[in-house]
Amino acid sequence: MSLPLIPLLLSASTPAAHEPDVPAPVAQAPQRQDGDIVVTARRREERIQEVPVALSVLSGATLAEAGAFNVSRIQQSQPALQFYSSNPRNTAINIRGLGAPFGLTNDGIEQGVGFYVDGVYIGRVGASTFDFVDVERVEVLRGPQGTLYGKNTTAGAINITTRKPSFTPEVRFEASTGNYDFLQIKGSASAPIADDKLAVRLSTSVSKRKGTIYDTRSDSNLHRLDNYGVRGQLLWRAAPNLDLALSGDFNLQNPLCCVQYYVRIGATQRPLDRQYAALAAAFGYTPPSTDPFDRRTDLDADINSRQEIGGASLVANWDLGPATITSVSAWRYWDWQPANDRDFVGLPITTVSQNPSQQKQVTQELRIASNGRNRLEYTAGVFVFHQTIDTQGSQVQGPAASRWLLNPTSAAANTPATLNDLTSKNTIGFDNTSFAVFGKLNWEVLPKLRFQPGLRLNYDKKTGSYRAVVINGAGSTTLTADQRGVLAPQNYSARFSDWNVSGDATLSYDFARDVHGYATYARSFKSGGINLSGLPLDANNNPILGAASVKPEKVNHFELGLKTQFLDRRATLNLAGFWTEVKDYQATVTNGQLGVIRGYLANADKVRVRGVEVDSNFQPTDRFKLYVNGAYTDAKYVRFRDAPCPPELSGGTTGTTPSAPGTPGGVSPANCDISGQMLPGISEWALGFGGEVNAPVQEGQVYLGYDGSWRSRFSSNPSPSAYTWIDGFALSNFRLGYRKGKVNAFAWVRNAFDKRYFELLSVQSGNTGLVVGQPGDPRTWGFTISGSF
Repeated sequence: MSLPLIPLLLSASTPAAHEPDVPAPVAQAPQRQDGDIVVTARRREERIQEVPVALSVLSGATLAEAGAFNVSRIQQSQPALQFYSSNPRNTAINIRGLGAPFGLTNDGIEQGVGFYVDGVYIGRVGASTFDFVDVERVEVLRGPQGTLYGKNTTAGAINITTRKPSFTPEVRFEASTGNYDFLQIKGSASAPIADDKLAVRLSTSVSKRKGTIYDTRSDSNLHRLDNYGVRGQLLWRAAPNLDLALSGDFNLQNPLCCVQYYVRIGATQRPLDRQYAALAAAFGYTPPSTDPFDRRTDLDADINSRQEIGGASLVANWDLGPATITSVSAWRYWDWQPANDRDFVGLPITTVSQNPSQQKQVTQELRIASNGRNRLEYTAGVFVFHQTIDTQGSQVQGPAASRWLLNPTSAAANTPATLNDLTSKNTIGFDNTSFAVFGKLNWEVLPKLRFQPGLRLNYDKKTGSYRAVVINGAGSTTLTADQRGVLAPQNYSARFSDWNVSGDATLSYDFARDVHGYATYARSFKSGGINLSGLPLDANNNPILGAASVKPEKVNHFELGLKTQFLDRRATLNLAGFWTEVKDYQATVTNGQLGVIRGYLANADKVRVRGVEVDSNFQPTDRFKLYVNGAYTDAKYVRFRDAPCPPELSGGTTGTTPSAPGTPGGVSPANCDISGQMLPGISEWALGFGGEVNAPVQEGQVYLGYDGSWRSRFSSNPSPSAYTWIDGFALSNFRLGYRKGKVNAFAWVRNAFDKRYFELLSVQSGNTGLVVGQPGDPRTWGFTISGSF
């Protein structure tokens, strides 16, 4: 009996991995064996139920049926995965609430979730936002993975494997159309070039969709899709035991994205005449709608999120018999060309705010892994990483800035020329070098009992510079106090370097053929970093240089897991409980200063994340299957006593006796103790559930599938605020289709009940009280047909 294809999320026990296209002698794709799946999440072939790691796998076919054509779409059904993006650069991928700071991105630190494509490490989360092209499977590993993956993977890893060239000619296609003028076409072709020695594979993808948000000023639809991708691969079997795979890819995205706009107003501690209602009234301004789900805005600045992502890699696998040596050499780049309306309203306050960035990376990994099932197995490797980032930021204030940003009783506030055309040109440079040696053993101490220790030695060196030159409307660098209070010149350099040793140890025991338990302890590190988005200012509007660097995160992780199958493997129930403590947690924080709109980095003393995860599925007959996956995550600041205050406690005068939250003209604390409060972006409860029924019709089958997800409320601000809680929401997706042979045709509807929900909420810089948000997609529907021959 083979396992069923779960409609959207395949739990850790039952990933419906795609059948291998190529009988490759070295780097084989996962296969079914005795009713289960073989995966390579730990750099070797293993039966997934015996892997002592909390692990989920999604096949390419499953991704297609779910419409999950990028990482963002996966999180709807993966309870432990969080994905947040106000635009591609400001993207965070977290697992169990950990990984990257929630909020605006800072290039000076690392991500905590390793992102890999065909073994190549992607150094920036923003460069992971491409559309999937010819993907065979996606593996999501939860918990620290540094002793196997060799780079900052303190929260987990996402490992994407694309389809390899085939020595049997084949063509695959997939075409979708839907409302909002949605059109997506994917295709791939593979064929041998020289008998059984050389094969080629070409893949491409095009995604287009009209935007879901209407801009009244430009009469255009925003948040559109306009994505292109192409990938080419050559597989050379240089010898019976040596494979070489050369691949290259190019992705172009040109959406009118991303916009946040009016959601609500909250009282801060600024004087009333400096809060949103009074400021808007002074200009006679009203937003196009105060109902954010009217999906209307009125931008007065250009907006876009154009990016190019590409690279090349060479992967070699040399089978020596007892072991296989693998080499992964890669070069990648990311060219980011944005435009934003950073003041979030249709007034010329900030007319330009953007940080175009060019990032390049070179990686080299050399790894050896033992072959076969032995009492002592091993994996060891060396990893080298070098990255450079060049950013050319700019911010320009408009004619409404003086009245909006300065004290309205001052003469300067009533003189538009005070801030009009005040311009900051930022030059940011970053150089990042990392070196790691890592290894892991798998020792069968006694029959059914295995001990699996791992170790990693890591070195990181980061150097960076930030230079902001500010000129006023007359072209002079001589600024008034009012001008410096809005855009202050800054010029500083920072560096960080450190060695660290991390490790883990796992005990696993096979209680029965289909009952496996494990216990893991891991001590891991996420590299320290430097602030590259400007620093907070002192009372004289000078940067506080002591905030230029942040300490490494130090992680202690404990996990217990049980993986079970029963009823002749028609039912699976996997459980995992974990407790993770992070010292010197790296947080992105913002303050009330107008000149620090992009936020900066700080260390919270201690964070604790604990929880329980359940992955289950059941197929009582070949005509029916269902799954339920859930996560309870309790994530809190244990100690963060000097955090920036939420907006309702900010904007007033500083004093020893703070006023009640939201007191106009009140007294604000210099900082806030948020110890015991929830981390941002994490729902305490999250579920993914669904199933499929089918019936035979004319040598094929008609099927009805459902995929649902639910998550409880979460905070959308690093310091929890009464104004930025996002209510819990549930989403439902349906599909009705017909399969016959290699052809699959189905109609689908996503967010079927048109649930109104937010992906994130933010507050306007300067504590005016304006809360803006980015709504999730409305109901969409369409039709997809796919096949191969």
